[in-house]
Amino acid sequence: MDREITKSERRAANGMRYIWLGLTIAALVFCAYAMRKYLKKSAKSSELVIATVDRGIVRSTLSAAGVVMASSERIINAPVTTEIQEVELISGATVNEGDVIMNLNEEFVRLEYDQLRDQLSLRNNNMSRLKLEYDKNLKDLDYTDQIKQLQINRLAAEVNNQKRLLEIGGSTQEELEASQMALRIAKLEKKQLENELQFRRAVNSTDKNNLQLEYDIQYKQLRELGKKLNQTELKSPVSGVITWINDNIGETVTEGEPLVRIANLTRYEIEATTTDRNLNELYVGMPAEVRIGRSKLEGSIDRINPEVVNNTIRFYIALEDANNEVLRPNLRSEVLLIKGIKEDVLRSKRGSILTGAASQYVYKVSGNTAEKVRIRKGLISSDYFEVVDGLQAGDRIIISDVDEYEHMDQFQIKG
Repeated sequence: MDREITKSERRAANGMRYIWLGLTIAALVFCAYAMRKYLKKSAKSSELVIATVDRGIVRSTLSAAGVVMASSERIINAPVTTEIQEVELISGATVNEGDVIMNLNEEFVRLEYDQLRDQLSLRNNNMSRLKLEYDKNLKDLDYTDQIKQLQINRLAAEVNNQKRLLEIGGSTQEELEASQMALRIAKLEKKQLENELQFRRAVNSTDKNNLQLEYDIQYKQLRELGKKLNQTELKSPVSGVITWINDNIGETVTEGEPLVRIANLTRYEIEATTTDRNLNELYVGMPAEVRIGRSKLEGSIDRINPEVVNNTIRFYIALEDANNEVLRPNLRSEVLLIKGIKEDVLRSKRGSILTGAASQYVYKVSGNTAEKVRIRKGLISSDYFEVVDGLQAGDRIIISDVDEYEHMDQFQIKG
């Protein structure tokens, strides 16, 4: 007796048919790909890149990005707090030493200069008066000392007279002793005057030196202010190119604030960056090769910035030919840092076939046949890799992508 098929059973049957159909299609596609791949036994020579093994230098390198910059840059700062009054040149302009770049407002500096000059003139007059006064006081003390000496001489004569009068009864012992006492007091007063005179001479000399020192300090301030007054006409201290200038006329700038940057374009260096993963391999003096277009320049790391910013390390390369004609400010360059170097070794140009393993298979070309051989590699640079074993000088190998033939021990090359 026939039984009616339920909807769920019909859906299950249809699902199985779809699954088998999908598997069949996938198998057909796989078979077609496999047959195409395994049946392909030749390649066109125009599709391949072939390199010849030779002997030469191989350098193991680290990659970095670089920018050409002037090796020396002069920064001109505002000499005083003032305003930008006039800008004569613009960024990118070439300047010679002594060329006027901009003019600053000198009004406030001029007022301060004139005020300080008047104060210095007044101090000079006061200093002259005080010096005269010091000399007068010393002379007065010296005259007083001389007068005291005359008094001592008179009192000494009087003591002698009292002694003679006492011998003949013309005076008393009390009068003699009074004369002697007056003489002793006069001598002590003279010593006191001499001590005061000696002290005043020493003090006056120190006071005069202090006055002169204060005057010299203020004079230096005036001279410095005069120099700043002259610097309000901003002139280039060197020949070069203006890389940056504050051209905001009317803006107030404070003393010491940068106004102009001038690059000396007779010598250049490279500012480079690389990932911080290379930090432990960098060192001052590390050889480097800088590539700008087709030009290659040799150099070495001059200094390394210890700060890590956004996972990058910044360092600077000193070039052997620092004034090469290809160098231009802000020009991008490729930097190769040389970790190791081997001379006169077997090498081949590198290509997309190269892997990171110490050994790998490559296809050696003999006539129109490419045959798979295993090689061992040594140092690897951006251009070459060292062949340690498996090839000889003069051998030709395919360095382009050959994934379609990797299953084959050899294949033919047409053309």
